[in-house]
Formats: sequence, C-alpha cells, structure tokens
Amino acid sequence: MRMADIKPFQPVKLICGVIFAKEEHLRMAEDRLIELHGPVDSRSLPFDFNLTDYYESQMGKDLKRTFFSFQDLIPPQRLSEIKVRSNTLEEEIRREFKADSRIVNLDPGYLTRAALIMATAKDFSHRVPLAGGIYAHLEFLFTKTGIRRLDWTYPDFLKEEYQAYFLGVRKTYLDQLKPGSRRP
Repeated sequence: MRMADIKPFQPVKLICGVIFAKEEHLRMAEDRLIELHGPVDSRSLPFDFNLTDYYESQMGKDLKRTFFSFQDLIPPQRLSEIKVRSNTLEEEIRREFKADSRIVNLDPGYLTRAALIMATAKDFSHRVPLAGGIYAHLEFLFTKTGIRRLDWTYPDFLKEEYQAYFLGVRKTYLDQLKPGSRRP
C-alpha cells in the first residue's frame, strides 16, 4: 500500500449512554460529560432499562437510560481514551454522592455514516481491541432504509425508540459533514 492510499479518519459523532436510578445522578453525569466533551446537541428521553438485571445489584431497581450526543465531532481513535475516562468519572460521581457502589453507568460510543460503535472493557469474539483494555463493539449498521441489527446487538438497542433516536442523531451528524457546515 502506498502512503498516498492512506487517508485520515473522518471525524465521528460522540454519544454517551447513561444508566441511572436518580435524576440528580443523571444531572451530575451530564454536567461532568459537558465539561469533558463540550456542548450536548441532543438528549434522548429516559428509556426504561428493564431487559436485564445486570446492574441492579450495584445501582438498584427501576433503572433508566438516557443518551446524549455531543456537538463537537471527534477523531474515532479517541474512543478508548474516552471510555477509560468515563469509567473514572463513574467512580468520581459515586464518591461525590458518598454511595457504596456505582450510581451511574457511562457508555460512550460514536456514530459514523455507516454504524454505531460502542466502547466496552469486556472482550468477546466480535469485539475489536483498541487500546488500554478497551474494545470496539459494533452495535448496528445504518442502511438506506433504516438500521440493520446484528446477532450481538444489545437487547435494549433493538427497541424502536432507541433506533429512532440514533437515526435522528445520524441525520444531525450527516448535516455536520456537509461542505460549508459550521462543524467544530
């Protein structure tokens, strides 16, 4: 491959899912995420997070998940660094509320023209190692007609409400990529 064939990555749209039980925990997480990543340009409504009890032992029952997308586009290679920082932020928020266990779960990821990629610290056969113990999890693909689910798409990401939200964020992202747009 010639060096002329190598092109820089296109900037991507940073998103973050927040699982929480109390609004005050969500507000602090949002404020801290804005400090780190700049203005939020989209917030989903809170969705019931009830298809698994994975986090109940740490965070309690009646959990919700909200997603944010950030105005500033980022280089995709920053995802592992952002996930490591998000894990640290979860612990900082726990300490600030003097909680015994985690009270927010932060799940950063990004949108490209073609896909939603989430960061995870859990290895599995379909996940790609990035850096620092962080893996890329291909959540689903965007197609001309909507979203293509994959065998490993998380159950809650199969919900139509989630998918409608991400299609809207993708539209904003595609608008940001248009020539002459005022993207940061």
